[in-house]
Formats: sequence, C-alpha cells, structure tokens
Amino acid sequence: MSKQNCECPKFKTMCGGQALIEGIMMRGPKKQAVVVRKSDGELEIQEKELKFIKDKHPVLGWPLIRGVVNFADSMYNGVTALMYSAEFFPEDGEEDEEPSKFEIWLNDRLGSERFTALITTLAVILGVGMSIGLFFLLPTLLGTGITVLTDSMLARNLAESLLKILIFVTYLALCSRMGEMKRVFSYHGAEHKTIFCYEAGLPLTVENVRKQPRHHPRCGTSFLFMVIAISILVSTIIFAIWPVSNPFLRFLAHLAMLPLIVGISYEINRWAGRHDGPITRIFIAPGLWLQNFTTFEPDDSMIEVGIRALELVLPEEKGADAW
Repeated sequence: MSKQNCECPKFKTMCGGQALIEGIMMRGPKKQAVVVRKSDGELEIQEKELKFIKDKHPVLGWPLIRGVVNFADSMYNGVTALMYSAEFFPEDGEEDEEPSKFEIWLNDRLGSERFTALITTLAVILGVGMSIGLFFLLPTLLGTGITVLTDSMLARNLAESLLKILIFVTYLALCSRMGEMKRVFSYHGAEHKTIFCYEAGLPLTVENVRKQPRHHPRCGTSFLFMVIAISILVSTIIFAIWPVSNPFLRFLAHLAMLPLIVGISYEINRWAGRHDGPITRIFIAPGLWLQNFTTFEPDDSMIEVGIRALELVLPEEKGADAW
C-alpha cells in the first residue's frame, strides 16, 4: 500500500463502543453494530440505525440536560447489547430450562419486543440502583461513623469523599480479578486500540491496532470517575452551605443532586476529550490510571472483532464522524 494511502491526518471521532461477552458494540453517528465471536469462531453481527430523541425534542440536546439523556441512552443500549451477546453463551444447564409461567404470561401480554424492552428496562433500573447504593448510599452511611469522633461537617464530608473513591477503586480492582471479566476487559482493550488506530489515520489492520495504547481518554471508566469526583465537589459545597447530619436526608440530597452531577461530568468529559493540553491531561489522568483495572491487552481474534465492529458504523462520507 502506498504511503499516500497509509497516512491520513489525525482527528477525534465520535465513534465509541462497549465491551461485551466475547464481543464489542460500536456506535457511530448514525449506526450501531454488535459483533460477537461465537464458540465456533464465526462472527455474529447485529446492525441497526440510530434514532436520537434530541432530534424530536431539541431541548434534550442542550448542555447539562444532554448528559443525563445520553447516559440513560447508553445504559439502555449497553444492557441490550450485553444481553444479546450473552444469548450465544448460555450457562451450564440454562439451555434445558423452560420459561416460567410468569415469563410466558408476560410474553403473551406484551409481545416479544415489548417483553425484551421491559426486561432491559428493569435491568437498567437495577444496575443504576445498585450503583447508587454502592457509591452513594454506602459512603453516606459509613461516613456517619466519623460523628463518633467529631461533629465537624468538614470532617464528615471528607470521610464520605474518601469512602466514595475507596469503594469505587476497590470495586474496579475486584472486578478486574474475576476470571469471567478478564476477557470482557480484554475486549475493552481491543475497542480502545481500534478507535486509536482509526483516529491516528492508519489502516484498520490487526498489526496496526495491536501497536496502539489501550487507555483512551473518552472511556466510560473515566466518565464514571468524573461522576464520583464531581459528586464530591458538589456535595461538599452544598453541605457547607446547607449542613445536613441525618444520613438518610444526606442520601436523598445526594440523589437529588445526581442529575446535575451527571450533566456536569458529561460536559467536562466531552470538553476534555476534544482538547489536548496540560489542563485536560490533569482531568483525564485519574480515569486513564483506573483503566489499568478495566482494560487488558487483547489477542488478535479480539482485535478482529473490534475492527469489524468499527468498520460497520463508519459513515460513508469521510470526516462526518469528526467530534
């Protein structure tokens, strides 16, 4: 291949993805693709055109609001893709299980598509609820222990902040040590490397992708850390102005602030992802470090999945996916 065909200007793409069970989901400006490596080695592909709610309701695309909307949309589509990939790898004995009467009744009442949508919605709600409980409720309750030593609101805010970070990092570290998750995190690495290769203007080959770094500044891990960090900043300011000692009232206050926190985190993450410089490097540094837990080096077969998934969502018009 000629030098002219190999070298293209670097840019930042709006394309991004998510690691699945033996697969990768990629989202482009107009399409989403899920590619799963089945047990027989063949690739299973699912494609769909994307529809954005902000096109129908422009207000949902406004700064701060769009962060909450995009987060909810990413959660729903991510869980849907994860459930799809899991269908190809049933657990032992799962194939022999008959659906329950309740499942049959729901399927008959709602239809298969609406039934799947209901299950996905419930899974998203459960996942968000567990995350809120783990990263917001638990630190709030544990932070109450500091009141035995001091009634300082500053000390309590500091204790809760440290607990949030400690629980978040511990959670990621434990997940990274789970055997089942290591392959998922390796596909996560393949997704990042593939995006980096494309943004570098290099042909999407296994050899080129393999050379790329696996830590990407626009990763979901970085966004989640940003949510934790902004929640610490916002709650510290709010509780300094409005001291609340009751742990359940403090938790409800955290819950009420969460949409604002997600919106601010999204805007900062978006800004940091679009710019390069000393300030942005400071913002993205913690998230990049945390990716040591959530990304591993992929093998060539995983890279092939990442390449195929990205190729399926790239726009026909060159540069239409520039971010």
